[in-house]
Amino acid sequence: MLIKQILAGKTSGPITTIKPDSTVSDAANLLSSKRIGALVVSNTGADVVGILSERDIVRELGKRGVACMSDQVSDLMTAKIITTTGSETAESVLSIMTENRFRHMPVMDGSTMVGIVSIGDIVSARLSEINTEKEALQGMIMGH
Repeated sequence: MLIKQILAGKTSGPITTIKPDSTVSDAANLLSSKRIGALVVSNTGADVVGILSERDIVRELGKRGVACMSDQVSDLMTAKIITTTGSETAESVLSIMTENRFRHMPVMDGSTMVGIVSIGDIVSARLSEINTEKEALQGMIMGH
């Protein structure tokens, strides 16, 4: 299965981004209201300058307490981002995510972000694919 197939099946709408000069408090509110685990940090909504995850915020809260909530997103975000393309396989992206211990990856078309995939998206797509294969095999065995 290709990443572009997973993106086509997502119904989440536009990519939720936040500007690097926004506060961590604004980011936490956005993560909470959208019920998502990470925000792409972007100046234009199509570029990627970083990612800020709920884990990043919790880690900093544990170190410094609520003082970090007034920091800028750019202070806590991960700036070295690994991205993928729509033509990459889900298996290879899942392997990269697991190896590098992150759960969200922007999908790029050249320098433009066209989506974001999570480990959950990939696992869900794979489970659906396995179920389809199972039903096809059962149909063949039963002669349908």
